[in-house]
Amino acid sequence: MPPIDASANARTVPVSDIGVATSPGSRASSFDKVADEGADSEDTLELRLTDEFAALLTDGAHRDGERSPGGLGTAVPASVLAITDDLLDGVADWGPISTPEGVLHLVPVSVERDLPIISRWMNDPAVAAFWGLGGPQDTAEEHLRSQLTGDGRSIPCLGMLEGTPMSYWEIYRADLDPLARHYPARPHDTGLHLLIGAVGDRGRGLGGTLLRAVADLVLDRRPACARVVAEPDIRNTPSIAAFLSAGFRFSAEIELPAKRAALMVRDRSLRHLL
Repeated sequence: MPPIDASANARTVPVSDIGVATSPGSRASSFDKVADEGADSEDTLELRLTDEFAALLTDGAHRDGERSPGGLGTAVPASVLAITDDLLDGVADWGPISTPEGVLHLVPVSVERDLPIISRWMNDPAVAAFWGLGGPQDTAEEHLRSQLTGDGRSIPCLGMLEGTPMSYWEIYRADLDPLARHYPARPHDTGLHLLIGAVGDRGRGLGGTLLRAVADLVLDRRPACARVVAEPDIRNTPSIAAFLSAGFRFSAEIELPAKRAALMVRDRSLRHLL
């Protein structure tokens, strides 16, 4: 099954079940388009700013020429972001989670340790078609370092299943990302990108199993987060199927700079029903 589609930083990509991945570029560029009107109105009515987010916007409004969080249009200096709480509530300390396939542990990426295996996965043609990070190791390294040296909105991780590295993840704050310009984002929305590395691990439902487990982990460890979201390429049907099997619902089609995507949402309120 092709990589699972879901996206993140500079050249972030989505998750599919061919290797579970989201398309690159859908979150890193300056997005000028607005979300499709097809997004459900209930989501729009629920949009409220947290004190954290409002403080960032207010503080940034007095500074000119500096980048805003997620490129949302209001300037927020790095110094402001630096003094806020951990934007993702300590991913490194989330710990393992049990799945029907064994114990999964998300370990934040170390470029020195993990670059060779991640670059090898990215050069799988089925993965490269969606992530766009094939080629020399420098390509993957630049992508990883852009997140690791950023403000903490996106955390790249290796997925260790029973102690063996077999997947690559990006956990990111969708509400602080350019993606938020394309759908009715809510405060603390958390996005996922997933890539299953080994060909033998694809096409047997593992993507859906892992996505459900990690979505549950996000909701357990981030009490302020009401939804986990993803934006696989609309053409990546194995990825969309994996999200649906993981309890996500299809919310809308959205036009992103690098692709037309399926907005997939897993709601905290529905997590025990889907």
